[in-house]
Amino acid sequence: MASLFATNEGAVDRTLRVIVGVALLSLVFVGPKSLWGLVGVVPLLTGLVGNCPLYTLLGINTCPHKSR
Repeated sequence: MASLFATNEGAVDRTLRVIVGVALLSLVFVGPKSLWGLVGVVPLLTGLVGNCPLYTLLGINTCPHKSR
């Protein structure tokens, strides 16, 4: 279960997701005031948590590996 929620996003990926999420959410309050801006919740949450379920399904990992 722990490997299901392991961090699979790197710092750049997470930062970009948070920025895109906030930008999309802002569309709900300013600009066209469209509810389509609520789509921004997905990249915002995945960026804050550090885990993307789609990355897990596809086997993608942008998080750098820790050297032992």
